Amino acid sequence: MKKVSVVILNWNGAALLRNYLPSVITNTDPSIADVVVADNGSTDESLEVLRTEFPQVKVIAMPENSGFAEGYNIALKQIETEYAVLLNSDVEVAPYWLEPMLDYAESHREVAAIQPKILSCRDRCRFEHAGAAGGYLDKYGFPFCRGRIFDSVEEDNGQYNAIIDIFWASGACLFTRLSDYNAAGGLDRLFFAHMEEIDLCWRYHLAGKRVVCIPQSTVYHLGGATLDVDNPRKTYLNFRNNLLMLYKNLPLEERRNKIFKRKLIDGIAAVGFILKRKPQNVRAIINAHSDADEMIRTHYSKLTPTENPEILSRFYAGNRSVILAYFVKGKKRFSDLF
Repeated sequence: MKKVSVVILNWNGAALLRNYLPSVITNTDPSIADVVVADNGSTDESLEVLRTEFPQVKVIAMPENSGFAEGYNIALKQIETEYAVLLNSDVEVAPYWLEPMLDYAESHREVAAIQPKILSCRDRCRFEHAGAAGGYLDKYGFPFCRGRIFDSVEEDNGQYNAIIDIFWASGACLFTRLSDYNAAGGLDRLFFAHMEEIDLCWRYHLAGKRVVCIPQSTVYHLGGATLDVDNPRKTYLNFRNNLLMLYKNLPLEERRNKIFKRKLIDGIAAVGFILKRKPQNVRAIINAHSDADEMIRTHYSKLTPTENPEILSRFYAGNRSVILAYFVKGKKRFSDLF
């Protein structure tokens, strides 16, 4: 039986399948992995493209778009391999991209998730925004990466080639052990999309598991194929889901204080959008806060608070503010932070 299923979630992405699926088929050893496309209720020609142009690919056809999180949950329930890779449809993979992650997982049973080095399709010498060489959180829940802090993206000069434990692995290419995925409850369907992989990795840590970056594996991510970086919908999901993630995973004694401070910082971000004359993004932040409060009351208020306050502090910036370091102290590179 094969060890891995490489699962690509697709929604109306026929053009992306034509552009990026060939590299996945060519560079994925069929003796160890199946390539699977889970179609999230596409209304374009995606299913026809898969049937006629990629008959070797397994297809899971779902009747409607359930979002990134629930789409993967539904698809992975139909997977029988030990491991799965959640791979975005706009990712090109390099030769032998899968083997280093599989080999490490096989010899480190305590590892629940792995990500490769993620470089940009547009500039292949630079890291890509969504994951780079491994993700972290600061004390207020702001995500950043080895190789990318906010909009500052570094060139890849081998400076982050060490295998290292990270806080979160990017959903653009997330290798996971399915037993750990199921034990953690999978991706939170209420997130729909954005930050759901950070929430999942936080739960892996709370369960005593490790999350690792293996830079010896390389993929190239286009990024922004679904929503542009300044799209108000993306702003809404990122701000809302970040608040939900903090509420779900912080210990009780930290939760109220950090969420209050985070809301103040988000208010400053809204002022920034006002100055940039982007009123739709301002409205997105307001709606994100309102909806997060309602979702907490409706869905999360009865969650048992976590009892592991030291997890964040183990990951470099868990007790520091990346906002302060970046915008006040001018530290634009990951290696400058510490």
